[in-house]
Amino acid sequence: MRAAAGRRLAAAAEHPGAAEVLPRLLRDGQDTFVVQETAEALLERGDVLGLRMVLAARVGTNDDVRDHIGAAILNVCCQSDEDTERLAALCSALVSDADADTDTGTSPDVDGGVRGEAHDLLGRLR
Repeated sequence: MRAAAGRRLAAAAEHPGAAEVLPRLLRDGQDTFVVQETAEALLERGDVLGLRMVLAARVGTNDDVRDHIGAAILNVCCQSDEDTERLAALCSALVSDADADTDTGTSPDVDGGVRGEAHDLLGRLR
């Protein structure tokens, strides 16, 4: 039920109520199915907001959650050359976005923040 809620909320991630709940679903260390489903739904949006929320969830979380978010990135964003190019473009936008860390409330000093996560991901794509 929570995974389905994550998928529905991802479609409305720009709304304050959804934006408040999604980070908790993305960091649910007790139910990684919820993490992965929510991350996949956000990535399926194909926009900077969805990727920003997913990468913000990787910052400062445990390895199990990071692994499931990584799996979601592979499942959604790395199935074709076109998908990979789209992901690289989104990562590039986040790397150059001065507000990438402050928009999600993450500290830029924690594991490099969202920009650091985007930079690392971009480096693996090239």
